[in-house]
Amino acid sequence: MTDKDLLYEVENHVATITINREAQRNAISPDALTLFHEYLDFAETDESVRVVCITGAGEKAFCSGADLAGSLGGDSDSQALFDRYANLISRLAAFPKPTVARVNGYCLAGGTGFMLGCDIVIAKASAKFGTPEVNVGLFPMMIGNLIFRNVPRKKAMEMILLGEKLTADQALDMGLITRVAPDTEFDVEVQGVLSALAGKSPIGMRLGKAAFAAVEQMPLEEAVLFLGGKLAEVAATEDAREGIMAFLEKRAPQFTGK
Repeated sequence: MTDKDLLYEVENHVATITINREAQRNAISPDALTLFHEYLDFAETDESVRVVCITGAGEKAFCSGADLAGSLGGDSDSQALFDRYANLISRLAAFPKPTVARVNGYCLAGGTGFMLGCDIVIAKASAKFGTPEVNVGLFPMMIGNLIFRNVPRKKAMEMILLGEKLTADQALDMGLITRVAPDTEFDVEVQGVLSALAGKSPIGMRLGKAAFAAVEQMPLEEAVLFLGGKLAEVAATEDAREGIMAFLEKRAPQFTGK
């Protein structure tokens, strides 16, 4: 299943969504924002999909942001586009299956939202990061919320206000990303993580992600009690029983998602 600006494929339990505008540094088009939601629908409802990987086409850019240059007048059409983007990064952040950002190059502006919406972010050592909106009179509004959830406030404000590009190592030190791999080992690193996630219990990860999201704003005592109940729910699954038996029998578990 493909579209000109956005590609979708499933292989080995991994659904890969690729922003396919290499000549535009994978700036995402307005039409692709809608299609992105559709592809996430496919990935969420397809029981064969256990992991979602987000990436960009080519070797130079992950995503340089949303291509909304024609709709910056503040009218209702541009507001609808901004809302669509905001809903998309919110959905990514709350997606029930594990998500991995494969950052193969420049990750700028709105691309930062796609990256930070994912659970795990693996970047090439040569990748560059940043929020350059301030340099053209704009401001990284929607993605700011995700930035502050991942980066200490002072470092976040320095990045946002200066609009400078950061190296992959700087992004790692700040907490923007989770791993940096040498360019020559990048795909091996990504595939290793995707394969590892695809081998875990789908229902265990789904229940766990939902539980962590639910307790984010709870007081400590309430959160711990709530999570105790969720642990009992996970422990009652067939996958949990299979995992324990596989451990005792010294073999690899065969999870079914039940």
